[in-house]
Amino acid sequence: MDRKWMEKHLLLSESLLKMVQSFLSVSVSPSAEIVEGNSVTLTCSSDANPAANYTWYKENEDNPLSEGPQLVFSSIQSSDSGQYFCTAENMLGRRTSRSISIDVKYGPKLTSVSVSPSAEIVEGSSVTLTCSSDANPAANYTWYKENVYNPLSEGPQLVFSSIQSSDSGQYFCTAENMLGRRTSRSISIDVKYGPKLPSVSVSPSAEIVEGSSVTLTCSSDANPAANYTWYKENEDSPKASGQIFTITDVRPEHSGNYYCEAQNSRGRQNSTLHLIVGAGNSTTIMHIIWPTVVVLILIPLLLLGLWASWTQFRKKKTLSSTTKPHEPVELELDSCPDYENISDTAAKTEDPEEQEDLLDSCPDYENISDTAAKTEDPEEQEDLSDSCPVYGNI
Repeated sequence: MDRKWMEKHLLLSESLLKMVQSFLSVSVSPSAEIVEGNSVTLTCSSDANPAANYTWYKENEDNPLSEGPQLVFSSIQSSDSGQYFCTAENMLGRRTSRSISIDVKYGPKLTSVSVSPSAEIVEGSSVTLTCSSDANPAANYTWYKENVYNPLSEGPQLVFSSIQSSDSGQYFCTAENMLGRRTSRSISIDVKYGPKLPSVSVSPSAEIVEGSSVTLTCSSDANPAANYTWYKENEDSPKASGQIFTITDVRPEHSGNYYCEAQNSRGRQNSTLHLIVGAGNSTTIMHIIWPTVVVLILIPLLLLGLWASWTQFRKKKTLSSTTKPHEPVELELDSCPDYENISDTAAKTEDPEEQEDLLDSCPDYENISDTAAKTEDPEEQEDLSDSCPVYGNI
């Protein structure tokens, strides 16, 4: 009889256990999309008698999370995503629910950029930038270069198949999904390259005069910065090092072709400059001094001549304005022509007006003779007599 009772009791227990298992379930609230930061509640329910005790677990974790029919997340996080289940247990048995998946949605975070290769970037090589971000759902990526308004490309990678010096700069990406947008920090791309063709210049740019100072300058675009060396054509040893080469006290022998060489770890380039030294300062100065001296000498002579002419003009004007009748007149020796010739010419001239003009070309000599006779001063008489030649001929 005891045996029959035992079998009957075991049969009843199995039935109860089946009832517990059949009614054990897990539900989630809200049932819609779960967004990071929201409140979420998981509920475990079972039809058991006596009432069951509940324990919550997360898959791949040994320790229980909590006890009770509900598991509450007041501000669920992305790290809470996973599979959850519960157990229901009473004095008659223990059963485990099926797992429920919790997928927490969140905007991009931890957005960053990496570069490959991570070593020195050389012009012409292949370079790949990768943008990564933690996001659910997965983010869309866009690439930008600082100080460039338009985006470069879209996608998690930005690839330079043959990177150039002009590609140097700061790059960043944005990661975006329906829940947000995040921008990465900038990464610097420093492309190394050999010197470009150097440019050379000379100062002063005008004619280089012997004895002066001249400066040659060389510059080249290079990364890392180039070192400069100056050479003269057909000479083995360098003339100078550095970007600037100065020649003081230039001589004709300094004329010729000079070239500078720009060099760094990536390569070298050179450019040539032709230098011509002109006449010396002393020759140039003499070319300036001699015309100046001649001008300075001619100016006083010209002024002296003008002054003498003006003085003579003033003297004649004064004599003509102050002379009175019967007053001694100072006449120049050549003020009258040869009257003998005049009388002969007048005699030969048939035109009466022309004869009169010739005879009037000297003053009234009869009056001059009378004036000389009345003058007691012998010197004054001599002056009057000498003022015109041979009066007797007239």
